[in-house]
Amino acid sequence: MNEPSNFVDGSTVGCTPGRLDRPPYVPGIAENVLQAKTICPSAQQYLSSHYNLHNMYGLTEVQATQSGLHKLLGKRSLVVSRSSFPSLGHFGSHWSGDISSTWEDLYYSIPAILEYQFYGIPMVGADICGFQHDTTEELCVRWMQLGAFYPFMRNHNDDTSKDQDPAAFSASARQIMKTALELRYWLLPYFYTRFHYSHLTGAPVVQPLFSHYPHDKNTFPIDKQFMWGSELLISPVLDQGQTEVRAYFPADLWYDIYSGVRLTGVGSLVTIKAPLEKINVHVRGGSILPLQSPNVTTTQSRKNPFEILVAFNASGLAFGSLFWDDGESLDTFESGKYDFIEFNARKGSVISKVVKMGYHPASGLYLNNVYIFGVSQAPKSATVNGKMAIVHYNPQTQVLQINGFSVDLLNMISIKWQ
Repeated sequence: MNEPSNFVDGSTVGCTPGRLDRPPYVPGIAENVLQAKTICPSAQQYLSSHYNLHNMYGLTEVQATQSGLHKLLGKRSLVVSRSSFPSLGHFGSHWSGDISSTWEDLYYSIPAILEYQFYGIPMVGADICGFQHDTTEELCVRWMQLGAFYPFMRNHNDDTSKDQDPAAFSASARQIMKTALELRYWLLPYFYTRFHYSHLTGAPVVQPLFSHYPHDKNTFPIDKQFMWGSELLISPVLDQGQTEVRAYFPADLWYDIYSGVRLTGVGSLVTIKAPLEKINVHVRGGSILPLQSPNVTTTQSRKNPFEILVAFNASGLAFGSLFWDDGESLDTFESGKYDFIEFNARKGSVISKVVKMGYHPASGLYLNNVYIFGVSQAPKSATVNGKMAIVHYNPQTQVLQINGFSVDLLNMISIKWQ
């Protein structure tokens, strides 16, 4: 790997007796020598000795690789590095290295990913189902569900462990894993928009709860739940055999993303059901999420119509946005080759506003479905840009769905119900 890793200590002929290879102080590391499973500290690199540059080796490798790929391909690259150093997030992504197929490491993957957000490396993930040793079907199912919410998602293990791709498991496990992947693909426009904000401001894409509730001291130690942006709360199962989760809900309005059932948080732990086929995800009141019907690849998904999910807060308001470009060109924001759309909702209406229109996909950007959580009364009718649409309303969950239309997101849209 790119630490750089080495199967011998230093070199096949050892290292020099000099001060760089045998310094007066060595930190508490493997074998108590700096060249353990790497190259000699005295090895000369272009800028200086490896002694001075060891911790930056992975960073400079990613910089060179990204630069070469951009020149060769003329479009974006995805460079994934195990070794990291501050500023790596500007050039590439990171995975957490060799972890074991254990429930403990499933849990530890959450704080690991949160920590790297604060290091300025938002595109980060862990080896789903574990890298070392054999996983189990239940562990891999739960890990695929959690991994669907890693910024960087990859199922990966070593060549001595048994297969752990979805096809290696039972039909029921495969279906659960497929559902988790489809949920991720459904949410990709929202995830992509969060990465746009990260690109602009450096803000993490996933965050601990205390980032959004800094005055709630109960959120400070929580590392078994996390948030995507300020809109989604993820509460995974992290223990074997569990079908319930003790999840903390800050004082806010929350909606189950699958059913729209409302939960009013008061700043306490709540026991929620978590059958094997479900990872608990809640939408924060006041949010509007851009979504897209999933397909088997992101290339195919991008051709599908968009949807939006509106979740009203206690004041009956919600806001969201969508950033969209071709997904592969370099510097689309800087060159203005992107679309940016804002959504605003209040009781009885959702309005979209095109802030920037610099990308015109051949398949268009069409909206054909809207979910609205927190509608207290059944509407008699709904219109989209003045034309009648189809209304579905569930009085038990207070969820309104409006469809039977197709409108261009690159024009202003007005959706009303009464």
